[in-house]
Amino acid sequence: MSDTGVDTKRKTKTVPKLERPRLYKVILVNDDYTPRDFVLVVLKAVFRMSEDQGYKVMITAHQKGSCVVAVYSRDIAETKAKEAIDLAKEIGFPLMFRTEPEE
Repeated sequence: MSDTGVDTKRKTKTVPKLERPRLYKVILVNDDYTPRDFVLVVLKAVFRMSEDQGYKVMITAHQKGSCVVAVYSRDIAETKAKEAIDLAKEIGFPLMFRTEPEE
C-alpha cells in the first residue's frame, strides 16, 4: 500500500486461447463387392457430390485402395461415415468409410 491510500497492485487479465476444432477426413475404402453405381449413389446422397466428383473419388479409391472423400469437424465426419455405411448395410453391401484426424 502506498502513502496515498491507493492500492498499486496490478491486476492481470487471463485471456483464454481458443483453438479451431481439429478436422477429420472421411475416407472411402475400396472393396471388390460393392457395385460402382451404388458407390456413386452414396457419394451423391450423403456427401452431396456431383456425378463427376463422385466418379473421380470412386476411381481413385479403386486404384489406390482408399481415397479422402471430404474433411469435416469430428462430429460431422463420423456422422457422415456412419450414414454412408448404414445405407450400404441396408442394401447388403460391405462398403466401408473410416474417419481419421487430418494432419
